[in-house]
Amino acid sequence: MVVVADLPQDKGGDLNALYQRASQSREAGAMERIFTAGFREYAKHRKQGTSSAATMDSARRAMRATFQREIDMLEANLAGLATVGSVSPYIGLFGTVWGIMNAFRGLSNVSQATLAQVAPGIAEALIATAIGLFAAIPAVVAYNRYTHDVDRLATRFETFIEEFSNILQRQG
Repeated sequence: MVVVADLPQDKGGDLNALYQRASQSREAGAMERIFTAGFREYAKHRKQGTSSAATMDSARRAMRATFQREIDMLEANLAGLATVGSVSPYIGLFGTVWGIMNAFRGLSNVSQATLAQVAPGIAEALIATAIGLFAAIPAVVAYNRYTHDVDRLATRFETFIEEFSNILQRQG
């Protein structure tokens, strides 16, 4: 990630060289893609002699579009993680109910019920609950962590867009 550290804060920096490095990088990250989209649009409009306001508006729109694509990619699999986290306990609970029903159904065939006859079925039922929780808890923790990270990155990207827009405005 070269762009953020190397972004000039005044007119003294060479945005063209930075653009060349960022656009040719094979390991370009989201912020580099936002930078290159904005600068490409800015340079195209400057070359055409478009007004400063229209140039800035176009560069911001290009950065916003790239920003949204990046956020969409980051959030792509979060729905599946949320589904696992929210559905797994219910699947485990269903397994528990099913197992206890089978244990009690097995008791209907015996004349005297003992704990030894019921315990294996109930133990299997409780294992179903444990498996549901074993899937749900890490999924919920991971979902919360990833959504926090995506929100933090979105804030960083938005801040970058505003800072870079200010730099472009000073350039014009």
